[in-house]
Amino acid sequence: MGRQEASYVWKKNTENIQEIFDFMEELGSGAFSEVYMVKEKKTGKTFAMKCVKKKQKRDLSLENEIAVLRRIKHENVVGMEDFYESRTHYYLVMQLVSGGELFDRILDRGVYSEKDASRVIQQVLQAVHYLHQNGIVHRDLKPENILCYSQDDSSKIMISDFGLSKMVDNGIMSTACGTPGYVAPEVLAQKPYSKAVDCWSTGVITYILLCGYPPFYEESETRLFSKIMKAQYEFDSPFWDDISESAKDFIRNMMQKNPNMRYTTEQALRHPWIIGQTARSQDIYYSVSVQIQKNFAKSKWKGPEWSVRSTQPGGHFVLGRVSLKHPDSHTRTQSSHVQMDQTHFNPHAQGRLQLAGQY
Repeated sequence: MGRQEASYVWKKNTENIQEIFDFMEELGSGAFSEVYMVKEKKTGKTFAMKCVKKKQKRDLSLENEIAVLRRIKHENVVGMEDFYESRTHYYLVMQLVSGGELFDRILDRGVYSEKDASRVIQQVLQAVHYLHQNGIVHRDLKPENILCYSQDDSSKIMISDFGLSKMVDNGIMSTACGTPGYVAPEVLAQKPYSKAVDCWSTGVITYILLCGYPPFYEESETRLFSKIMKAQYEFDSPFWDDISESAKDFIRNMMQKNPNMRYTTEQALRHPWIIGQTARSQDIYYSVSVQIQKNFAKSKWKGPEWSVRSTQPGGHFVLGRVSLKHPDSHTRTQSSHVQMDQTHFNPHAQGRLQLAGQY
């Protein structure tokens, strides 16, 4: 099922990582880490290396991410190839994925149909099904975490970023985390939740891939979260007029408010729209690409993840969020954080606010 434990020592110590790898270019950076394209000197192979500066206290989040990555190996999941530790840093040697982010590839194509969207979501579902089989919930599925393996038009899809993922024993979680706009109603409602949250997020992604804008949009965060918790969305005309009823049926089943009625990954993979029977081949590139560029410019859709934890009694919860807008509207509020009073979230949740940086 999962990655087999290797017979050799999986964690390797080094005093100088540059004796082992040539650093070729920086791919991204965050508050406590940088990601570089590197070449292994011994083999000439290229990888993406995440360099994480050690903290004074134990980094439970990083430990969780590493534990998850050690456990998984799947053709549609960006995997960890090796791990090094020095006196000052941890080094995660990751599979190099060079095809870019999904939205960029759609915009570059020039031609795009339901069938293309269906093939993308099928691969996402195969990856998520594998994770769920191995007791892992991703908890932060969104377009920017869906990558293309190569620049080829037929490139496979890869799921990335396991910073908020969770290995579950009994299948039930309680910490509210994810990215606003993609989180399931039960997460916002601060109810115990299960792996079904990944299926909801996949439904939201499917919706966006077929019209280019998010299913939930509101001027205020209070109304936005209220709509999500009610699963209140529409297939707006004219944007959905040429989309098949089968696609809409698939989305309705993935975005069921009740997680017990929501499709599982097994059910989703059997849906006619996913297996290629009903997805239309009509070109929808123009309408979708226009909306993607209006609604998901990188400065807007790369918002921070959030994890809601408790504050002082009577205090506020602070959430990171992204900018959202309706296809016919002007851009909504651009703030990177929003305060919600405790009536929206359980004040007895544990810990404190956490924001996962973008790499």
